[in-house]
Amino acid sequence: MNKRARLNLGFHLYLNYFVHGMAIVILAQNMVPLGQQWGVSVSKVAMVISSLGIGRLVVLYFSGRLSDKFGRQIFVKLGILAYIPFFIGIILSPNVYIAYICGILAGMANSFLDSGTYPALMELFPRTATTANVLIKAFVSAGELLLPILVTVVENFKIWYGATFIFAAVILFINYFFIARAKFPEMTKVKVTVENEVKHTMSFLQRINAVTLTIYGYISMSTFYLVSQWLTKYGQEVLKMDLPSARYLVSVYSIGSLTGVVLITILTSRRVKSVYVMLVSTIISLLALLSMTFILNSTVIFISSFVIGMSAAGGVMQVGLVIMSQLFPNKKGTVTGIYYTAGAISSFTIPVITGYLYKFGVHSIMIFDVFIAVVGVVCAVVIFLNRKQVQV
Repeated sequence: MNKRARLNLGFHLYLNYFVHGMAIVILAQNMVPLGQQWGVSVSKVAMVISSLGIGRLVVLYFSGRLSDKFGRQIFVKLGILAYIPFFIGIILSPNVYIAYICGILAGMANSFLDSGTYPALMELFPRTATTANVLIKAFVSAGELLLPILVTVVENFKIWYGATFIFAAVILFINYFFIARAKFPEMTKVKVTVENEVKHTMSFLQRINAVTLTIYGYISMSTFYLVSQWLTKYGQEVLKMDLPSARYLVSVYSIGSLTGVVLITILTSRRVKSVYVMLVSTIISLLALLSMTFILNSTVIFISSFVIGMSAAGGVMQVGLVIMSQLFPNKKGTVTGIYYTAGAISSFTIPVITGYLYKFGVHSIMIFDVFIAVVGVVCAVVIFLNRKQVQV
């Protein structure tokens, strides 16, 4: 493939994740109208959000393995075809049960996209794999940034809330035809001798790193997913912000995420090891969460939202995936499935846990996130101490 074809395919792969970024927050940003449509409380809408995690969990591991066998393109296409009915189905759902099924479909769509896109980008840009995967987060963050703004505009002009759902579906519909016509790179294989393969497979430190990185997949997802879903409510109920100001917290968080992507891209392009990026980012996100949780000041909240976005949602999860993929270079799809299955468990369990914690106040949810971030730091330290096993 020539450079122009690579860049063109890369853009359309990233565009799917721009819409995915909108999908991440679209239910949380429309809790009130959705609750009215389904005749349920806000906490019940939060439970619907957990259905995305179920969908991811159901197919992610298997789709990752099948991606190694059948190729990347088919799973990217499946992801788009599963996401479109989610956006349309939610606004047509008469009750929370149908909405829950639509949410499961969205989770499956996300899994299909991940299984095809992450390995494809590592094969499309092999010399800059970390940067290529981190840029996914830039497009996700752009979607998360734009969606609250669109929701506010829609409300101010008295437009039906479903317009934002239709907007996302149309983008995916158009992008599907570009993906279907594109040529994907061949899947790469690393040749190893039988002796080296046995040694590689049986390495104790490698097993420790693999387990730790899988746990980190859960933790890193939990840290920023929890903030993105509850930041608006936190601003409203704890700091007594009006709704537009509380929504802008999510936009500030997304701007921080984009900033983090730029910083990680610069650092990795200058050969800074990914294990250093992981450790520093995880520590910073913990400090920002501590500030947000225990210093109840609007200025501190805005600054902390930016810092958490930069450190926890700026691509550090993708960095962890690249590190884990380096441990198993011939099984990129399988590794993606395992790593993001941990993230899927997070996107299922975290809404359930936070839906329960919300009964005690949204502040308790942020305290829980601090605990999650502490575990993340422990995981990052373990990987850092075993850094000789990691080449990226």
